[in-house]
Amino acid sequence: MARAHQPASRPPNAPPGDAAILEASIATMAEHGYHGTSVRDIALRAGLSPAALYHHFPSKQAVLAMIMERGIEALLARTREALESAGDDPVDRLRALVEVQVLFHLEDQRGTLLGTSELRALEEPVRTPHLAKRHAQQRMFDEVVARGVETGAFRTPLPGEASRAIVVMCTGVASWFSPQGPASREEMVRRYQRLALDMVDAVDPGPWDGDPA
Repeated sequence: MARAHQPASRPPNAPPGDAAILEASIATMAEHGYHGTSVRDIALRAGLSPAALYHHFPSKQAVLAMIMERGIEALLARTREALESAGDDPVDRLRALVEVQVLFHLEDQRGTLLGTSELRALEEPVRTPHLAKRHAQQRMFDEVVARGVETGAFRTPLPGEASRAIVVMCTGVASWFSPQGPASREEMVRRYQRLALDMVDAVDPGPWDGDPA
C-alpha cells in the first residue's frame, strides 16, 4: 500500500498561519461553495481578522489557487513515485495508479471534493497551467492502459474511455466514502483495483480476495 501522507491542503512545511487559513478555507468553501464564501468567513473560521488574513493571501482567489495547486502537485508526485516502483507489468502499474488515486482522494475528502467542484472558479493566469497538470495526471493512466493493450495484457477496445472512466471512478470515491462504513480505505483500494482491471478487460487480473459484501 502507498505510504500515509498528509492531506495535500495541509502540508507539513506550510507556515502555521497559512495552514490554518487553508484548513478554514476548505471547511468553509465545502459548506458554502467558493462564491458563497467571503474572506471574512474564512478569517473568522481561522481565528483571524480579515486584515490579518490579507497578510498571508492577497485574495480569496489566491487561497483557492493555493489549495488547487498544492493538491495537484502532491498527486502528481505520488503518482510518479508509484509508477517508478511498480515495474513494467501493466497490471501492476494500473494497480499502483488506482491505489494512489483512491487513497489520495480519501485522505482529505473535503479538500479533494473542493478541488473538483470549484475548478470552474479558478481564474487565469493559474487556470490554464493547472489544467495542464490535471491532463498530465490523466495521461499517466492513458499511457498505462494503452501500453497494456499494446502488449496484450488488456483487451478493451476502448482504452481511452476506460482510462478516463477509471480516473472518474477513483476520484468520485471522496463524495460518498465514510470512515464509519463497513469497508476500510485499504479495502476500497482492493475493490477499485479489481474494478479497474475489469474495465480494461485484463487477461490475468490476479487473484481476488476481497469481500464484495
